[in-house]
Amino acid sequence: MEKNQPIGIFDSGIGGLTVAYAVKQALPDENIIYFGDTAHLPYGDKSTAAIQAYSIKICDLLIKHNCKVILIACNSASSAAYQLAKEYVGSKAKVINVIDPAVMYIGEHFENKTIGLIGTKKTVNSNVYQRKLDKLNKNITLKSLATPLLVPMIEEGFFDNNISEKIIHQYLSDARLASIEALILGCTHYPLIKKQIQNYYGDKVKVIDSSHVVAAHLKSFLKSKDLLNDTGEHYNKFFVSDYTHSFAESTKIFFREEVNLEYYPLWE
Repeated sequence: MEKNQPIGIFDSGIGGLTVAYAVKQALPDENIIYFGDTAHLPYGDKSTAAIQAYSIKICDLLIKHNCKVILIACNSASSAAYQLAKEYVGSKAKVINVIDPAVMYIGEHFENKTIGLIGTKKTVNSNVYQRKLDKLNKNITLKSLATPLLVPMIEEGFFDNNISEKIIHQYLSDARLASIEALILGCTHYPLIKKQIQNYYGDKVKVIDSSHVVAAHLKSFLKSKDLLNDTGEHYNKFFVSDYTHSFAESTKIFFREEVNLEYYPLWE
């Protein structure tokens, strides 16, 4: 692997841009190739087999672009396709998911605490956070709630308004999230409504946005392997499986520049 090889990041839509932006802040000299699978979003209500098929196709594209790391910037794909993607990619690139760094962070900071988790049906029903937290033996109680309306709401641009406020409050007031001391945003779309979630809880609950945790983990990995890009040239490239106006607008907002979206259908 060479230092100037890009970092590949993929998600079902705009959610992974929160991770891509956190990576760009932590690693401003890295080259980034982002794939938004806008034709198949949201992943949260798709079958495991479908998510695995999409993920392998996307890995193909990112390997063709010579990525040194493939970051699965989606909790649903991380729980459904991480192991398969890792085996498929083999030694061509390092594959990182968004769940393991978050679990490590929770283990370090919330021993003997009660934690909440909100995510897609796929992530919550997979029980992946519970299993990984149990292995840490840190006596962490996890209370999970599937919040399926949030991703389509965010993809349609309904955040920071009265509609999103009502939906968010309806979910967070659910009895299954009672008495939590921290809340994991178990979907990379959710940092876009983090402010509204924080406003709901005030100072009573710590809201954990794993995008920054993942970016820090990636930085430390690249440093340990002497793979930090120091060539002085860097670029961002964006692919989508279906062109959407909201994705184009969101990319512009996140990266503060006009970006060229390349259309790349997963199946011709």
